Amino acid sequence: MSIDVLNETDHDVDEVEFVDLSRYVLEQMRVHPQAELCIRFVDEATMTVLHEQWMDLAGPTDVMSFPMDELRPGREGETSAEGVLGDIVVCPSVAERQAAAAGHAAIEEMLLLTTHGILHLLGYDHAEPDEEKEMFELQRQLLLTFLAGRGREAQG
Repeated sequence: MSIDVLNETDHDVDEVEFVDLSRYVLEQMRVHPQAELCIRFVDEATMTVLHEQWMDLAGPTDVMSFPMDELRPGREGETSAEGVLGDIVVCPSVAERQAAAAGHAAIEEMLLLTTHGILHLLGYDHAEPDEEKEMFELQRQLLLTFLAGRGREAQG
């Protein structure tokens, strides 16, 4: 799996952690091992431009996803097609504010946003209540199992 992490901000980003998370999520979703993903961390000015250009919404947002080959999760016992999954763009300063408001660490918020972005790249959405329930439960389960595994590795 090719996972690139580009930090275009002055925020400290643990690139290895985001690669590990992405690899975990993609493996759990049975995405082809040769799939490609790029995660970009950008400042608010860059995110504002992207948000306005692509969503026609003012101001910065927390995460945006830009799918390329429209890959979908693999079925039980098989993986997805090979290809370029796409790009996820995360704004750490927006994530920090959201984390503070929610009462958890900024790194946890950025890991959540990355998981959310990957699911969007795989075709999940939350426009309808049933879609939102499915996507948010899946992202919660993926993130919690990743964090639990990371905790065991750190202790072991």
